[in-house]
Amino acid sequence: MLAQLLRCNYLPEVWLPDINTRLLRQLSSRRAGLVADRIAIKNRIHSLLGGLMVQAPLKEIFGAKGRPWLSSVQLPAQQRAVLDLDLRLLDAVNGEIERLDQHLKTIAHHDDRMRLLVTLPGIDYAVAVVLVAALGDVNRFRDGDHFASYLGLVPSTRQSGDHCYHGPITKCGRGQARWMLIQSSQNLGRTHGPLGAFFRRLMRRKGHCIAVVAAARKLATIAFLMLKNNEPYRYATPLPTRKKLGRLRIAATGERRYAKPALGKKRPANYGSKVHQVRWPGLAEVYAAEGLPSMASIETLPPGERQFLERESLTDAVRKLQNPRQRIRKHGHLLPDS
Repeated sequence: MLAQLLRCNYLPEVWLPDINTRLLRQLSSRRAGLVADRIAIKNRIHSLLGGLMVQAPLKEIFGAKGRPWLSSVQLPAQQRAVLDLDLRLLDAVNGEIERLDQHLKTIAHHDDRMRLLVTLPGIDYAVAVVLVAALGDVNRFRDGDHFASYLGLVPSTRQSGDHCYHGPITKCGRGQARWMLIQSSQNLGRTHGPLGAFFRRLMRRKGHCIAVVAAARKLATIAFLMLKNNEPYRYATPLPTRKKLGRLRIAATGERRYAKPALGKKRPANYGSKVHQVRWPGLAEVYAAEGLPSMASIETLPPGERQFLERESLTDAVRKLQNPRQRIRKHGHLLPDS
């Protein structure tokens, strides 16, 4: 019977991850475990200081200024020994996380899929590695909605007779990828473009928490389409995107790109007058410099996407993002566009 069902193509096939996908999942899970260990150690230190009624003079006691205070704070001998033990464990865990992050940055820089995902706002190399590890083969999903359902970012539905109830998200699939997407969408309301407009509009209607989860689902669907079409994000802000890609390139290869003036070139006429032009690169120029594929122009977008840009009054803003701009800086301040 099983052979007959298989011959008639009635049995769905089960996708098995390849060796590279399994390795990425192992590395991302190990990093998540190390981060959880670091949080647990910090919580133990906070609990120790709180039990002794010791108030720290700084808000962040694990930073560059707070760490010397932790090493020299006066405590009873037994509690001092426990605190020193936790500090040594914290240093060891931080060192392992830094070494693992360096390895992940190298992997992300040499993987075209991860560099495409880094162009999304709110997503860095760590989230890109987790998404690629969760996705595996992009062709095994029919569309972005199925990928979002695989991550558990779709609302649950219960039906009985004529009654239909839509509840919270299902939380199926890989919880690490879902959690990192939700964390990445926390500050999308500050960004420009369609994602920021979508977040702000939904937050006014249903609140911050629902907007965050909905934006995470939107990020998952956009990431799927970017990988399927081999296209970077169309509405990224050029300067922050160039900085993200530059940090990833420097960490992986050590290659730095300085804008040095050409030898023998004369100084501009306004040299020393504290009035000069500042050139901001366009998004297409940033992608071309980093070796990423070109993106579609506004004229070649689908009709529904162009209608959304016009309804949200984002067409002019998107054109400014995609094309290079020049602004005049006078006495350290940028003058408004003419």
